[in-house]
Amino acid sequence: MERLVSLFRNGRNQAVRIPREFELPGVQALMRQENGRLIVEPVEEDGLLALLDRLDPIDETFPDIDDPLPEPVEI
Repeated sequence: MERLVSLFRNGRNQAVRIPREFELPGVQALMRQENGRLIVEPVEEDGLLALLDRLDPIDETFPDIDDPLPEPVEI
C-alpha cells in the first residue's frame, strides 16, 4: 500500500503528514535511512517486566511484620 503525502517545513525541520491509515502507535518512532529510503518504525513499548529488569536491586532488609490470618466470619 502506498500513498502520495505532503512534505512541509516546521521551523528548520522538514516534516511529512502521515495519513490516518499509516498512523503509528505511541508517541515516539525510530527513523533511519537505508539505500536512499527513509524508514520510520514505531518504538515497541516495554511492559512491566522489561521495566523491572532495568531497575537496580534493592539492598535494604525489611522488618518482619506479624500478619496473622483473619478471624473466620460466618456469612
